[in-house]
Amino acid sequence: MDKMTVFKAQQWAFSFIKDHGKDPSVADLLLQGQLNWSTTEMLMNYQTQLSAEQLERFFTNVKLYCQDWPAQYLLGKANFFGLEFKVNEATLIPRPETEELVEWILETEPKTSLRVLDIGTGTGAIGLSLKHERPAWEVTLSDISPQALAVAKENKQALKLEATLIESDLFQNITGKFDVIVSNPPYIAESEADLMDKSVLEHEPKTALFAPDEGLYLYKKLAEKLSKYLTKQGKLYLEIGFQQGPSVVEIFSKAYPTAKVQLRQDITGHDRMVKVSF
Repeated sequence: MDKMTVFKAQQWAFSFIKDHGKDPSVADLLLQGQLNWSTTEMLMNYQTQLSAEQLERFFTNVKLYCQDWPAQYLLGKANFFGLEFKVNEATLIPRPETEELVEWILETEPKTSLRVLDIGTGTGAIGLSLKHERPAWEVTLSDISPQALAVAKENKQALKLEATLIESDLFQNITGKFDVIVSNPPYIAESEADLMDKSVLEHEPKTALFAPDEGLYLYKKLAEKLSKYLTKQGKLYLEIGFQQGPSVVEIFSKAYPTAKVQLRQDITGHDRMVKVSF
């Protein structure tokens, strides 16, 4: 088929995706993402004819989504905290629940100059979102993966934001002290792989998903050296697995008996974030 309107293409995609037992709303995500349109723009262009090339790409992406490819990888981008980030298979796709971690930091910390370290930055979503909202903050992005750091660098440049990038395994290549350290580390236990979505297991980087010791390994490693890298009244903010709250609180409470360790739930009521205040 050489031509089809936006509306007809959308309806075909809804039906095709539904027939394959997937989420039909992804049809709009794929179409709007491909055409760089907002929902309003798409509604206004329902009768616009798509070219043969546009249709071919859209049909291909819809079919790949039905074969368990994440829509964000097909588009090469994901939205996070009102910003657009490049993503590829070297990086995790930023999740909505991580936006709540960013919000917690923004509502807690002063707008004045702070030194911030984002460990395991991936796309740079957390650190760059903080920098975008708080231009006075001095942000450092670190990751063990040079491929992920390359994506973070592209996002930094595309968003026209200043940030320092460091290839580092946790604190290995980090120097100096920070007022805020934030991390969304790998925290999924290998035993939980069977519970995960096939698209995540097949396409997202396993090194950014799984951690030994029932997913707690990196929290324990962070706790070992944290005090060396935080200022006197510094804070650590973490994303955690929804079943890990008590365990992560215990790790940091034991390591730092005088620190205040706070557990916070996400919008769905699941344990999702921990703050350690000194």
